[in-house]
Amino acid sequence: MKQIFYERLIQYILENQDRFYRVAYSYTRHQEDALDVVQSAVCKALEAHKSIKNEDAIRTWFYRILINECLTVIKKRKRFLLTDDTLEQEEVYYERGYEQDDDIEKELDRLELDVQGIIKLRFFEEMSLKEISSITGLNLNTVKTKLYRGLKQLKENFQEADLWVN
Repeated sequence: MKQIFYERLIQYILENQDRFYRVAYSYTRHQEDALDVVQSAVCKALEAHKSIKNEDAIRTWFYRILINECLTVIKKRKRFLLTDDTLEQEEVYYERGYEQDDDIEKELDRLELDVQGIIKLRFFEEMSLKEISSITGLNLNTVKTKLYRGLKQLKENFQEADLWVN
């Protein structure tokens, strides 16, 4: 029975690897980090496949692993402070097919990390609020509140930007 699930998991990973990369890239904004995150999430999922209780929840289970890996990379990056001696200009890399509107990206960056994640999962990955609740481990009402608060903040930020342009 677990062998069948393992094969389903592998099939799911292969079919959705581009989506996983897109999510990881939207969090990390670095090609190498995104690739590392996806690889690490795949390894963790394959190692832990026997521990899953609900085999019909592959999607939410894997996204939870993926997002936790993204957050781990972001936290490690924040802890790593470059000194003047090691500071190097990183060449900007743009991933074809994964570009987001710069304005949306900048405004999303202004939101809290968990709110960003909820908005990305809801609109970029087209997940239901219930799935997002399961992935993030937040109460469904909390997800709704954070989503609507984040959307309201985005709207206000865009309105402010329009006022500055005019």
